[in-house]
Amino acid sequence: MGNGLTFGNVKLRALEPADVELLYQWENNPEIWKVSNTLAPFSKYTLNGYIQNSHRDIYESRQLRLIVENQEGKAVGCIDLFDFEPFHARAGVGILIYATEDRRNGYASDALKAMIRYCRNYLRLHQIYANVGAKNIPSLKLFEKAGFERTGLKKEWQHTSEGWEDELIFQLIL
Repeated sequence: MGNGLTFGNVKLRALEPADVELLYQWENNPEIWKVSNTLAPFSKYTLNGYIQNSHRDIYESRQLRLIVENQEGKAVGCIDLFDFEPFHARAGVGILIYATEDRRNGYASDALKAMIRYCRNYLRLHQIYANVGAKNIPSLKLFEKAGFERTGLKKEWQHTSEGWEDELIFQLIL
């Protein structure tokens, strides 16, 4: 795979109505809530509405969620652009590879590279950024390896079950 919204072993694709079950599973897992700032479960009704409105242009909705598929066509996670700011040509990026067995296969790295290329070549963004919990070592390594620079620290930013956790800000000038 190697053009458009593909890179290495993954393809990024738009949400489909059939993805509601996946999103229901992913969004309602409390383990994921700590990285997504979620405090309550989502209903299938709400998720269906989200998918039905996902066709809206990023310039209108200020966000974009894409499904990460591996070479076999299995949905292994999602990657999001959020807080899209066209005037300043920037957006936040977040990524989830859901199942433990799908992690450490290069999917997150390939998905992030595909998104970087999309942001640079299609959206013409100047920069993208990520907010990463200071104890989330795999994500810290992911963004550093992709060329993001650590540019900030928010002290005691996230309240976790273990106490307060710092959050690091990473930026990539495109």
